Amino acid sequence: MILTIDIGNSNITIGAYRGDSLLFLSRMGTDRTKMPDEYAIAIHSLLQLYGYQGGDLEGAIISSVVPPLSASLKEAVSRIKPVRILTVGPGIKTGLHIAIDDPAQTGADLVCVSVAALEKYPLPSIVIDMGTATTISAMDREGRLVGGSILPGVRISLEALSARTAQLPQIELSSPPKKVIGTNTIDCMKSGILYGTASMLDGMIDRYRQQLGEDLTVIATGGLAGAITALCRNPILLDENLVLEGLRILFQKNTK
Repeated sequence: MILTIDIGNSNITIGAYRGDSLLFLSRMGTDRTKMPDEYAIAIHSLLQLYGYQGGDLEGAIISSVVPPLSASLKEAVSRIKPVRILTVGPGIKTGLHIAIDDPAQTGADLVCVSVAALEKYPLPSIVIDMGTATTISAMDREGRLVGGSILPGVRISLEALSARTAQLPQIELSSPPKKVIGTNTIDCMKSGILYGTASMLDGMIDRYRQQLGEDLTVIATGGLAGAITALCRNPILLDENLVLEGLRILFQKNTK
């Protein structure tokens, strides 16, 4: 069993694979103050929750956009069982041709989704990853990672809207309003955030399509991807586990 660990700014997503099969998926809050032993206890408890033991571990791979936590999670897994642990970064074999100004600046999460998209979907393609930030990564029809965009995430936008205004409350985005024209404050906010983000994505997809080709494949992943893409007018493939799939592929590439 291989652990795939994606450390994001808000959540740590943990998946366990046996071969190509996902055994379980779980999330915990990202906490920079936790010590390695605390994360070890949390991961060990998670394994037991799904019916596994530390002895079942054969390896792990970590992707992180919070560099200080990479070492903590690596040490935590080692405390459970001393297995081979890879970290996405310089020196790891990806199979990607990264055609941006400075390939070293490519985020680990972008590497993971691009590796998975390259294996699973037709080219050219873009991946929209809707996490704390919303990122778009683009691959041309030759399979080169040619760049992308970084936008404020949905929850960041919503939190800023509530924090910087006197009369707008914090709201949940559990469901969109029935129509785009809201008739009360909460529905107006939901309309702006949900339909507004969907419209923004539609506009970005149209511009990417102009540059990459009409046969562009669009994939979305991340926590709010399902809620937003359902409101988009462009066809979008939803793949909620794309980062973990990329981690699994990278582990296999680097341990053959």
